[in-house]
Amino acid sequence: MFEDCATATGLGGSTLRTTLCIVGAGPAGISLALQFIGTDTDVVLVAGGGLDHDDRAQALYAGEVADQAMHSPLTEYRHRQFGGSSATWGGRCMPFDPIDFEERPWIDGARWPIRHEDIARFYPAASALAEIGDPVFDAREAVPGGMRAMAKGFVPQAFDLDRLERFSAPTNFGRRYGERLRRAPNIRVLLNAHVVEIRRDRASPRIGSLRLRTLEGAEFAVLAERFVIATGGIETARLLLASRRDDPNGIGNARDLVGRNYLCHIAGTMGRLSFTRPANEIFHGYERAWDGTYCRRRMALRPEVQREKGIANIVLRLHHPRLPDPAHGRGILSAIFLAKPFISYEYSKRLHGGDAMSASLALRHAWNVVREPFGTAGFLMDWARRRTLAARKFPSLIVAPRNNSYSLDIHAEQVPNPESRITLAASLDAFGQPQARVDWRYRPLDLETVRVALHVLKDELAQWGGGALAFDEAEIPDAMLREGAYGGHHIGTARMGRSPEEGVVDADGKVFGTDNLYLAGSATFPTSSQANPTLTIVASALRLAEHLQRRRENPAIETEQAA
Repeated sequence: MFEDCATATGLGGSTLRTTLCIVGAGPAGISLALQFIGTDTDVVLVAGGGLDHDDRAQALYAGEVADQAMHSPLTEYRHRQFGGSSATWGGRCMPFDPIDFEERPWIDGARWPIRHEDIARFYPAASALAEIGDPVFDAREAVPGGMRAMAKGFVPQAFDLDRLERFSAPTNFGRRYGERLRRAPNIRVLLNAHVVEIRRDRASPRIGSLRLRTLEGAEFAVLAERFVIATGGIETARLLLASRRDDPNGIGNARDLVGRNYLCHIAGTMGRLSFTRPANEIFHGYERAWDGTYCRRRMALRPEVQREKGIANIVLRLHHPRLPDPAHGRGILSAIFLAKPFISYEYSKRLHGGDAMSASLALRHAWNVVREPFGTAGFLMDWARRRTLAARKFPSLIVAPRNNSYSLDIHAEQVPNPESRITLAASLDAFGQPQARVDWRYRPLDLETVRVALHVLKDELAQWGGGALAFDEAEIPDAMLREGAYGGHHIGTARMGRSPEEGVVDADGKVFGTDNLYLAGSATFPTSSQANPTLTIVASALRLAEHLQRRRENPAIETEQAA
């Protein structure tokens, strides 16, 4: 059942009672709720918005940014609506790696209280929900006969070129699974309901209720046996910190850990990788699995090299030359650069970085378009067919360079940093609640990981003899921090740990110091891996669902502690 709290009558002053209350209707919250359909567990799923984008609801995500060059405005990349940020995500999926779950002494704070296999067994079901086809991430097995080689004859020792990423349609979880939730007799979805406070039962470690409000002025409460907060890395921290009625420092924040270790990814495009082999022996595009899922190879730095070099996890992809430089000579690349004002914020920033437009630059790009009118027009028509109008969309721009020279698209793990954090701002939202304040920071090891990986690749190419990598170390900070904190990957602000001294939640996602409050999503991840987080967000939500079902069947069950 769906109930729009913005138009419901008699809601003000009421109290709703349920078995399980899930706050947040993005991929984590929806995936979690789906697991209880047909069970004896009554679920209330709270969506802080409607079925579609609403400016007033989205404005509740506004906040402060300490350094605007280092982080996007807080209303970008996040979507306060049913389906959450899956309304606009790009769909890239890959699992976290076993090394991510290891205790790595060379990286402070890199410790998970669970093992890789504790999450990995949920990847098949998560892959189905994300609609990425079979959970096969090996290029030798993903398509019949194996995928085309990235560079024929190049078999580096330090990088695994058989690792791949798979792409969702991309699936909007709200549209895809909304009807299934609507028809479930034990699921009640509250639209346009905004949680403003978590309230503790003062006589016990239990959370007693949530206080909710609507933008139309109604206020009501939800009482439940168990609560799950699944509102993303920024909003989860804000809600915990702002719930200070019974905990002066906020719920779960007795040791000042909530909001700390705010991680994203270190990402950017740089370098010039020139191949001397024929262009038909180089491939940087997508192939389709039997079910139509787009797949693409990448260069993954092997775990033994990470250990040897003392660096973090990182992957590299072949990439077209940077768009702002008209020297690439391609009409379609210049056309996209000139169309920057008409491209959404998320993708415009990723394609162009912080490069400013000037008259002379615009003229040089216009000349590229004029020189290739038919090629540009043909590309745009093909793009409309395979991306704009397609149900399963072509994932990204793929343009082969004229001179067989590529740039490198870099996606690296950001290492934990307690000084990178979410706090409460002095400014207030429409409900009089403190807004979030973001102070994103990086560590020297973040850039050192990129530097070392580039040198390792350069040496491998030189040994092979079929290509050469040129890059300027001095450009690494600008290239990797051009976008600051990369995109919508908000991670680590309520990390899991083995004890209250090292985490906000335990291995099962339960907030330390409470009996019935759980967190779901990337806020609980102690490290960011090299991978986009959505697949692991969904997998961890499925793991939490299993735990909650087992605990309901046996209330005396003890929290699992991974070996």
